[in-house]
Amino acid sequence: ITAIPRCSGTHNPFISYMQNLSKELNYLCLVDEHNNILCKKENSNAKLAFQSHYDIVCLTDNCIPQIVQNGDILTAFDSTLGSDNGIGCSYMIALMYENFDGEFLFTSDEEIGLIGANNLNLPLNASYMLNLDSEEEGEICIGCAGGVDIFGKNENKKIIPNDDNLDLYEITISKLQGGHSGVDIDKNIPNAIKLIAQTIKECKGKLLDINAGERINSIPATAKAIIASSIEPISSHENMIINKIDTKSEHLNIYDDKIVDFIYDFQNGVRAMNKELNVVQSSINLAIIKTNIDDIKIELSARSMDNEDLHKLKNETIKMLEDYNFTVETNGKYPAWKPDINEFTSKVLEIYKEFNPKASLEAIHAGLECAIFKDKYPNIKVASIGPTINFPHSKKEQTSINSIENVYKIVKKIAYSF
Repeated sequence: ITAIPRCSGTHNPFISYMQNLSKELNYLCLVDEHNNILCKKENSNAKLAFQSHYDIVCLTDNCIPQIVQNGDILTAFDSTLGSDNGIGCSYMIALMYENFDGEFLFTSDEEIGLIGANNLNLPLNASYMLNLDSEEEGEICIGCAGGVDIFGKNENKKIIPNDDNLDLYEITISKLQGGHSGVDIDKNIPNAIKLIAQTIKECKGKLLDINAGERINSIPATAKAIIASSIEPISSHENMIINKIDTKSEHLNIYDDKIVDFIYDFQNGVRAMNKELNVVQSSINLAIIKTNIDDIKIELSARSMDNEDLHKLKNETIKMLEDYNFTVETNGKYPAWKPDINEFTSKVLEIYKEFNPKASLEAIHAGLECAIFKDKYPNIKVASIGPTINFPHSKKEQTSINSIENVYKIVKKIAYSF
């Protein structure tokens, strides 16, 4: 399935693939108006649903990963690998080839706001759900962070005479590591937007243009800005390039200084730790900033393991954006999944320990669709497992063939135990 276009927002190629496969393997294939797919037997008695999202993060439009194998390790050439959540989809398809009587739910557009899960309109009847979107072998996820996306817009732009004879500079930063804005937020990965704001602020630059970041759920790896300043800018990172623009301008079309002030002042990253779960409690990622003809837009992703903390973080961020002359909207909200130990999670742990005695129940600081399913179906029992995936959502994304195979053995044993 890596050859099938699956960037978020692209649906038909994978839907067609699953429709054809379902017909071949004698499954029903139901598709709702939000491009979710449910495959099941016509007279199913399934007790267990398997769930994965089929979209992948693409750092360039219409990207199809070119898989590179180096021994046990899979990566992709100059792109994300798509193992998140392609591996989960492949597990489910493998069980379909075994003619297993389960409910196989493939959801759409998880990476851009859990859109498919939030709008699911398909008949799920199973009592238990195994999500296959976790990214650490040996860990059984039974809880995750909730999240909300925050969008700011600043329309304060004006043309001023260049009375101070300011010089123009182009500042670019690229090839930073990037990473997942949830599970990687505590790894001190450089944020391209914060770095470029530091350089602009330190030379007292006036902002003429800026575009940075790739996806709202990724730590930004690239940024580019054009500024005017009387002080030569100083690089804030080894990957930053600063070029003086020879052209002199009598007038400057500049954006509000408060835009740079906000980015510079904003406390990006981890806001609190949860010592009980040994995981980040609350965080926020400054993900994207884009220049338009008349405004600048900023996108942020806030997360918390607690719904009240998430609400507080959202309101604090909205207030700060408004104080810096932004108008604000929010979207893509999903609840936290409070850790729950029950007969299903206990059975999954028991089976997992047959293969890996060190297996444990954990909670993660990332958004899993499980939280939405728990909200939609309060009585369903949910757990999440998956193979180890390193550096998801980045060009360094990699996974281990051995880990994939190990976890599939566990998935099969769980499947035939219910």
